Amino acid sequence: MFSKSIKLSAALTALVLAPSLAFAHTGVGDTAGFVHGFSHPLSGLDHVLAMVMVGVLAWQLGGRAVWIVPSTFVGVMAAGGALGMMGIAIPFVEAGIALSVLVLGAVIAFNIRAPVAAAAAVVGLFAIFHGLAHGAEMPAAAGGMAYAAGFMIATVALHFAGITMGYGLAKMGETRGSFVTRASGGVAAVAGIALLSGLI
Repeated sequence: MFSKSIKLSAALTALVLAPSLAFAHTGVGDTAGFVHGFSHPLSGLDHVLAMVMVGVLAWQLGGRAVWIVPSTFVGVMAAGGALGMMGIAIPFVEAGIALSVLVLGAVIAFNIRAPVAAAAAVVGLFAIFHGLAHGAEMPAAAGGMAYAAGFMIATVALHFAGITMGYGLAKMGETRGSFVTRASGGVAAVAGIALLSGLI
């Protein structure tokens, strides 16, 4: 069963990443906006870690959380992106992003079994900061819709990567897989501390 789940997750991840391959001629029309948007979440360790951890957390909680938690993140992040594009500023955006890495990593490391609604609320809160950063850093020449589609698709791909990672680690067995999953959360939490303190 896990083998089928891993193959399905890998296929979906590849499908989500595939559109970026079609945009070989960047800088033409909305293509530039899409490529800039798609690359933005992938260009920073803080974004990558947080979004992969959202996927791992969703897998760790299981059940409805597998789609509710990542969907909440993407939806709220889109709203935050719109605010950023409009020039609306919220203080401590970078600190909020770093804190998201720390908190999500710690929740996974300590295997906190939060209710789905609570988990969705936490990732939604952090998604605002990620969205604001993406929106505020949109290049002036980029089309807003294409840029937003780019960063949302990249985010979905990172969530799928986290879910796939969770399924893959489960293949190691209940005890060993759980240990490695929690250890990955611990590594992310330490990275979050380093991000908050400006060490990385």
